Amino acid sequence: MNVDIAPTAEHTGPARHFTIRLSATARGARLARHLSAEQLASWGWPYDSEANRTASLLVGELAANAAVHGHARGRDFRLRLTLHPQDATLRIELTDARPERRPPTPGTLTPAGPDTESGRGLLLVEALASHWGTTAGDVYTKTVWCEVVLG
Repeated sequence: MNVDIAPTAEHTGPARHFTIRLSATARGARLARHLSAEQLASWGWPYDSEANRTASLLVGELAANAAVHGHARGRDFRLRLTLHPQDATLRIELTDARPERRPPTPGTLTPAGPDTESGRGLLLVEALASHWGTTAGDVYTKTVWCEVVLG
């Protein structure tokens, strides 16, 4: 189910959360990936597990997009991880300061040309995540999110 709003009624029970604000730069995107891997390891998915590698890749792609396409001078992006332990689902949210720059909707992505150096990140997100989409919480931000089953 790839929709513009986040599914909210699918998960029940307690969830674990991790949130941090990072600079909307390449360095901030790298740090988001490393911190998410560390957090997943502390939640029981070791660095060398497939689940940790997949989730870190998804965070890295969304954080890179937030740094490149969501960058506004003097504004950070926010990484939020929500783990639903009962079904081992991780929700990844990257919120940036450019609500007018929304990515294409799920299911409408076109492959990048063979000679281009970018344009494949959301294709990876669509391939690896069980759900993904965007939502605008207010007039100042947008959130690109995805969910992945860690299993």
